Amino acid sequence: MDDITRTLAEYESAADAYAQKYCAESVAARYGDPFLDALTGDRLLDVGCGPGPDVSTFDAAGYDAVGLDLTPAFLQRAREREPAAAFVRGDMRDLPFDDDAFDGVWSSASFLHVPRSDATATLREFRRVLRPDGVVFCSVKRVPTTPGESQDRHFEYYRPDTIRSMVDDVGFELVRVETEANWISVLARHESVETLDRE
Repeated sequence: MDDITRTLAEYESAADAYAQKYCAESVAARYGDPFLDALTGDRLLDVGCGPGPDVSTFDAAGYDAVGLDLTPAFLQRAREREPAAAFVRGDMRDLPFDDDAFDGVWSSASFLHVPRSDATATLREFRRVLRPDGVVFCSVKRVPTTPGESQDRHFEYYRPDTIRSMVDDVGFELVRVETEANWISVLARHESVETLDRE
């Protein structure tokens, strides 16, 4: 069983417990202001939306948010939570959306499940679906937050300089990198082709 399949099986088998945990607080409500302030439009993609707490926050703030997740049970709960919102099943490594489809990509504690061998290509997917001047938020872990968390799910852990370099290498302009406890959050902007051509 590969890492993605193993992680999906864990979330699907214990969806109620994870949904209760993740819906206890919206990360976007607590930490999303810099991301929202940096946006130049209102169409957002929540990558790895889980049961939908951040989509609820974006929707309440007037944004047109689409939630994407690979776990069917999470999407079912998200649709029950936000019946008017759009939710799509898909793999963030191959996003089922057109180029330049979104003004913002929000990836809270989801990109960290992508194997390191696929990480750079996944960030390129985030950039591909962003419109010029679009922004991305991505949070990852530096170290485990709970004992044995990697037993049933796959996690990639990052140093600040590593994730910073990866984001820069795929053509994002870093806006801010913050480290808090065991977490690293990155806010970056899609660099236009014209900007890259001048470098």
